[in-house]
Amino acid sequence: MIALPSRSTAPANAVPAMAGTPDRRPSSTGESVVDLRFRALVGEESWARLPAAVQKRFSKRLSRDAAVVYAGEVLETRLSRVGRIAAFLARAIGAPLPLENGMTGAAVVTVTEAEGLGGQGMSGQCWTRMYARRGRFPQVIHSAKRFSGPTGLEEYVGYGVGMSLAVTEREGALVFRSTRYVLAIGRLRMRLPRLLEPGRMEVVHKDEGGGAFLFTLALTHPWLGELVYQAARFRDA
Repeated sequence: MIALPSRSTAPANAVPAMAGTPDRRPSSTGESVVDLRFRALVGEESWARLPAAVQKRFSKRLSRDAAVVYAGEVLETRLSRVGRIAAFLARAIGAPLPLENGMTGAAVVTVTEAEGLGGQGMSGQCWTRMYARRGRFPQVIHSAKRFSGPTGLEEYVGYGVGMSLAVTEREGALVFRSTRYVLAIGRLRMRLPRLLEPGRMEVVHKDEGGGAFLFTLALTHPWLGELVYQAARFRDA
C-alpha cells in the first residue's frame, strides 16, 4: 500500500490513512466521513483536478444498511447492428448492456456497500441500475465493483464475467476504462482471449454543477467501431 502525503487535498475533517483504507467514523446518514479507495486509484494529482462534487460522490463509504440513490433520465441510447446482437447474447449473463436502440426515459441508480464481496475479505460496492421501458417492465442491471485485481478495481456483471478497470481523470471527469476481461470461477481466474472480448468499455462520470452529473457508457470494438453508446443525466439525492 502507498501512504498518502500529509498535504493531500482531502477534506479538512479527513484523518491520515493508508491508500485504500477508509476512515470508518460513521455519520448520521450511515456514511463514513471519507473513503480513500477511488482516490488512491486515481492518484493525488489527478484527484485534485476533479470537481469537489465528484470527489464527494466517490468518497462515500456506506454502512451495511445504507444506500445512495441517484434519480435521472436516459438521454440517448445507440446500438449498432452488432451491438444489438451483443446485447441480446449478454442476456445470458444478466443483460448488462442496454437492450433497445433509441431507449430514453426515467432511470435510477442505487449504490450499496458490500464488504467481503467475492470472499477472501474483498471489499466492494453493488451498483443497481433501473431503466424504464415503454410498455415493458424496466430493465434492471446489477454489477459489483471489487477493489482487487491488477488495476485495483474489477467490475463483475454475473456468472463470473468481469473486467479490470483503469480509473483516470480526463478534463475534470472521472473515467473508467476496461483493460481486460476475466472469468472467475471460485478461486480460479482466467483472462478471456482478445478475440472473445466485445471491445473496450469506457464509462465517464462528468459533473454538470448544481448537483447534476452526466453518465456516459461506450462499448467500442477495435474492428467494428462503436457497438453501444448511452448517455444519462442524474442528480444527487
